Amino acid sequence: MVEIELDGKKVEVPPGSMVMHAAEKAGTYIPHFCYHKKLSIAANCRMCLVDVEKAPKPMPACATPVTQGMIVRTKSDKAIKAQQSVMEFLLINHPLDCPICDQGGECQLQDLAVGYGGSGSRYEEEKRVVFHKDVGPLISMEEMSRCIHCTRCVRFGQEVAGVMELGMIHRGEHSEITTVLGETVDSELSGNMIDICPVGALTSKPFRYSARTWELSRRKSVSPHDSTGANLIVQVKNHRVMRVLPLENEAVNECWIADRDRFSYEALNTEDRLTAPMLKQGGEWKTVDWQTALEYVANGLKQVKAEHGAGVIGLLASPHSTLEELALAGAFMRGLGSQNIDARLRHADFANAAPAGSARWLGMPIASLSTLQRVLVVGSNLRKDHPLFAQRIRQAQRKGAQVNVLNATAQDWAMPLKNTVLAGAAGWVSALAGIASAVAAETGASAPVSAEVSDLHRAVAKSLLGGERKAILLGNAAAHHEKASSLLMLANWIAQQTGATVGYLTEAANTVGAQLVGALPGQGGLNAGRMLTGGLKAAILLNTEPDQDSAAGVEGLYRAGMVVTLSPFKTNLDVSDVLLPIAPFTETSGSFVNAEGRLQSFHAVVRPLGETRPAWKVLRVLGNLLDLPGFDADSSQAVLASALPGVASGALVDAARLSNASSAAIDTAHASSEPCVASIYQLDGLVRRATSLQLTADARAVLAVEGATA
Repeated sequence: MVEIELDGKKVEVPPGSMVMHAAEKAGTYIPHFCYHKKLSIAANCRMCLVDVEKAPKPMPACATPVTQGMIVRTKSDKAIKAQQSVMEFLLINHPLDCPICDQGGECQLQDLAVGYGGSGSRYEEEKRVVFHKDVGPLISMEEMSRCIHCTRCVRFGQEVAGVMELGMIHRGEHSEITTVLGETVDSELSGNMIDICPVGALTSKPFRYSARTWELSRRKSVSPHDSTGANLIVQVKNHRVMRVLPLENEAVNECWIADRDRFSYEALNTEDRLTAPMLKQGGEWKTVDWQTALEYVANGLKQVKAEHGAGVIGLLASPHSTLEELALAGAFMRGLGSQNIDARLRHADFANAAPAGSARWLGMPIASLSTLQRVLVVGSNLRKDHPLFAQRIRQAQRKGAQVNVLNATAQDWAMPLKNTVLAGAAGWVSALAGIASAVAAETGASAPVSAEVSDLHRAVAKSLLGGERKAILLGNAAAHHEKASSLLMLANWIAQQTGATVGYLTEAANTVGAQLVGALPGQGGLNAGRMLTGGLKAAILLNTEPDQDSAAGVEGLYRAGMVVTLSPFKTNLDVSDVLLPIAPFTETSGSFVNAEGRLQSFHAVVRPLGETRPAWKVLRVLGNLLDLPGFDADSSQAVLASALPGVASGALVDAARLSNASSAAIDTAHASSEPCVASIYQLDGLVRRATSLQLTADARAVLAVEGATA
């Protein structure tokens, strides 16, 4: 450790640290713009100039390495005058438009100008003007004259998102941040550029001019989309969600969120929201009160059970539902006498399940992804399926990790890949068996099955046998694969021989939680595939749209006598008989369990819209109407305590309940169907209805492919 004196206090920091790092450790604030703890050091704003003893001039704290015995003063006259001079220089070209600037009230430049700016300006020449750019539907670059060239956005693109979409051109006062040839900013993490911009140059296009920061209430929440469980700050005005920002959690999402976490709130305020119960009468939808709708459902279920037995009643749940909703859904079905409940809507191999009461999971803490040295990813478009996991693996790759891929198509993951094995999904088992055989040849072990081995298989095997911290990660397409059990068996065998861990990236916010609370068919129960292909007389759809969320589609539901949809949106209109409006994640309390098994609870941030009710309350009342036992919880916390006892919010589930073990036989025959995988902005009902997300290049590309296929 190196000891320095900072403003009269002794501070110890590791060798190679900068003065800024020592100041952070000591709790001393040094004004800055270009420095960001997650980005490389640029030292181009010079706002952090400090007085270093024996140095002939003030030095930038962010780029001055500490030395033993160094004496630094951050509040001396020399330092303050240097900082004031830099501020004067930064402000000479800055437009005087704070009253109309979206960044007003949360602007670093505005805040520091109060402390370090002058009361008047000596600059009398014309100010520079930078013309606006259109970079897509998410980021506004309308006022680039405000830019102070800190290059945070440029470095974020290069280092975190992996794509240098913005850069600086020209020199001196002609310098400006822009895209190449007027292209759009299309990264799935692009919204983070808005957060790290210290001025109002980059702002949120959907949020623009809709509210002032001091008008907004700030409430904590958790993302309901992919399995990261990103922590959010939801900003609210007049009981309406206006903006979503990241809440820093180093163990989960660091200080970043994906664009679908940030912008999906637009769906909450669309015309598509279901705000009152509806019944289909004579082919027409009629709005009714809750009592009428719930009694209709209860009486209908009683009638079906009396005529056909409980075995023809089933519930299909979205893995984006809360833990409490899934727990009560399971209890509701079992109370009726049915074992037909499933949240694995896109799966094809339903035999690939963890032991009862446990769950398939990531196999390691999320933070450990950043420190891996060898990775094999099977069946995932990592960058689009799990943007924040991809970001962590990208950081590992920047430190020297080797990333290997087995996938159907070559995809741009915005990072160099060591080896890419391309094989149609039907041949993934054979390809992974080839890698296993190559590993066996290197280690002298007996291969689990005989397979043809290529040079590429040998290269992947050699990569996995090197390094120390290693992981084999099975993506959404591998989990949904027709031969998912065989893929897992082979992955486990390879991991055993190479010292790697095996994990599922897991698709949704509560894929792990759904397994833990038993949102799976019990003994003799029908799985999602059998329910959707005509196995039911009465179906309950919890927060799901089977035509887009499942591999089987909705054809089988047309043959059911009664279909009940619980959704925040007017959906499933063709197949449903009843629509019950349930609250999205912003209007209910609940919990999610992310890929690493971390339970995260949250509260409602706004009141329910119209007659909307939390789904756990709807299920509780239905249970009471049907006289089912155990439906007396008066809060979501009580439901959680019963479903997952002893686990506090923010804590990890007991490791004994997380298992990727398998014992199935390996079937190397080619699969007959393609895995059902949702694209980045078709993952769930919220992102599908977020207007700005559907205007992005990623969404347009999917629509173009679907249109060509049709």
